[in-house]
Amino acid sequence: MCNFCSRFDSTKIGLHFPACNQSSSGSFSEQQHAGKCSPHLCIPFPPSPTRKMPAVHHKLLLEEALQDSPQTRSLLSVFEEDAGTLTNYTNQLLQSMQRVFGAQNEMALATEQLSKQLLDYEKQNFALAKGDEEVINTLQHFAKSVEELNSLHVELASQIADKMVFPMVQFREKDLTEISTLKEIFGIASDEHEAAMVKYSRLPKKRENEKIKAEVVREVAYCRRKQHQAAMQYYCALNALQYRKRVAMLEPMLGYTHAQINFFKKGMELVSKKMDSFLSSVSSMNQSIESQLEVEAEVMRSSQRELLSVDDTVYMPDHDQVPVNRALIQKAGYLNIRNKTGLVTTAWDRLFFFTQGGNLMCQPRGAVAGGMVLDLDNSSVMAIECEDRRYCFQITSPNGKTSLILQAESKKEYEEWICTLNNISRQIYLTDNPEAVAIRLHQTALQAVTPITSFEKRAEGSPNPDRAKPGAVTSREPQKPPTTLEPEDLIVPGTPIQFDIVLPASEFLDQNRAGARRTNPFGETEEDDGASDTHDSLLQQVFAVRFLGSMAVRAGHTQDVIYEAMRQVLAARAIHNIFKTTESHLMVTSSCIRLIDPQTQVTKISFQLKDVTQFAAHQENSRLMGFVLQGSDWSDGGEDQPSFSVFVFESNTEGEKICYTINLGKEISEAKKDPEALVQLMKSMPLTNDGKFLLLESETGDEAEAAGPDEQESEA
Repeated sequence: MCNFCSRFDSTKIGLHFPACNQSSSGSFSEQQHAGKCSPHLCIPFPPSPTRKMPAVHHKLLLEEALQDSPQTRSLLSVFEEDAGTLTNYTNQLLQSMQRVFGAQNEMALATEQLSKQLLDYEKQNFALAKGDEEVINTLQHFAKSVEELNSLHVELASQIADKMVFPMVQFREKDLTEISTLKEIFGIASDEHEAAMVKYSRLPKKRENEKIKAEVVREVAYCRRKQHQAAMQYYCALNALQYRKRVAMLEPMLGYTHAQINFFKKGMELVSKKMDSFLSSVSSMNQSIESQLEVEAEVMRSSQRELLSVDDTVYMPDHDQVPVNRALIQKAGYLNIRNKTGLVTTAWDRLFFFTQGGNLMCQPRGAVAGGMVLDLDNSSVMAIECEDRRYCFQITSPNGKTSLILQAESKKEYEEWICTLNNISRQIYLTDNPEAVAIRLHQTALQAVTPITSFEKRAEGSPNPDRAKPGAVTSREPQKPPTTLEPEDLIVPGTPIQFDIVLPASEFLDQNRAGARRTNPFGETEEDDGASDTHDSLLQQVFAVRFLGSMAVRAGHTQDVIYEAMRQVLAARAIHNIFKTTESHLMVTSSCIRLIDPQTQVTKISFQLKDVTQFAAHQENSRLMGFVLQGSDWSDGGEDQPSFSVFVFESNTEGEKICYTINLGKEISEAKKDPEALVQLMKSMPLTNDGKFLLLESETGDEAEAAGPDEQESEA
């Protein structure tokens, strides 16, 4: 057998040659051998005549392009990693093809390198390699064919250039370069959108300029639309790349093999017969991929047209047309969070927040998963004024040690976040059907309460206007509360609620002329006889509180009525979006309780301690406390009838301290009637230097003064 015949191993590829008399030592060319030996190629290939490429399993959803969530960005990074891997592999494969084209004298070595490179496709570890098994198998068959037939590739330069090198160059220069360009455009559009959102977030609330606001809103809408379009084009290109990648891997090798057959003028009968079925199956598979790509491209184009046909208000912040959903137990979206960068400096960062169970989670861009920021169980959510920004709210942990200040993008998002966090703080998510519980609580609170914000409107909105006045009575004859009281027995359904104490202007001027303590610019204070009872009192304790609401009740000697009033006041605030409250000073003495404005030192309202019939702190939220005030009603013209009202407050510390102070004040008031009892009481309690009872450090001292304006307001 000659040297040419001996190079083929019939056990590997099934080459069967008739006996050749040519000596192995003689010089015999392949062309001469072709005239003396009749090779029969029996190269095994998959017998399937028609192949269909598996569908692409990974796609970027165009519907997620507008929200631009971290989950979408994380999936996008996987596609970008796959494109980068494909680019590296394409460059390597193209270099191998160019070596085949340029190395006519070293064709055997070049085709061997190409065969190895084709086998390396399986080792590339593509991030989105699912469904490429058929491509891998096909490339492996091609590699084996190239490895066995490398000695026949001598004068194929022009055919290789047209059918193998050019498609791969076109794929690299057209498709992969397009991916790189669209990536840069998307990055620029994202940066411009971020800059526009920062500019929009800094719009002032107090000195709002409609012209500037409209310009900024248009700028945000333009940048958001630009980012949306760039994102969808980028996503479409990445999705299409998953199809083009397969075509680009198969088409050059298909052309290369056809070039081999055409070069030998179909001289190898076995090659032309056995490989035709394999090549036709590859062509069918390639056409199948192209048809899938065309169908997918049409679906993406249709989806893109549909998504871009929406109104421009979709891109504008604070133009939500969907009503607020107050029964949510889950929420996700972008919020601005305030971070302290120094002692007095702060910075705002736009991050993606979402709720998971009873936790508030945050996921920065580029992160695979989010991390817990705060446990929301029994936490409080309050609307605040912060750095002249709109839609700001604060979340405070139950112990008051941890707080977050966040800013929503629109009023709808602002209200839904507050309602959702309030629902989660009540642990509704632990119930069997949390959505139904949230809706039922919302409807129950909406039917049970009627928001009233002033004394005048309170009397007008009440079913019985006389009963709504301070000191009013619910019935003509006093009733003894039963042993077990229902909510209807404690509070009449539909009773109006007062959410703020508004001091009339005439009374404000009277207190400033006489009866109120004020500070002049020279540091001197004025006091009158009206305040002498406060300074002469044996007890004087001041607490920083926020007035939440008051309402008339039926019973006045049970703590259940206080708890029920707290529930209705908090439910009414949540239902009617009355979140903001102003901090006041609650002064407890041995004779009275006063609510004082900390800025003007004007007394908003005063209660005699003897009229306080009951007081209690909330059983679960220790910062809530309330007390029952007894009054008289002379509206019927007869004898006065007892009436009761509950006042609810939120304290910076535990409400039990306020209750303890009120109880001590009542004990001192009773002890004043008996000098000996008063002496015993004074001996049992520590006293200050001026002879007053010492309870605890004042809550309105340096710490309250050092608090900024952002911390002077809270919310139920």
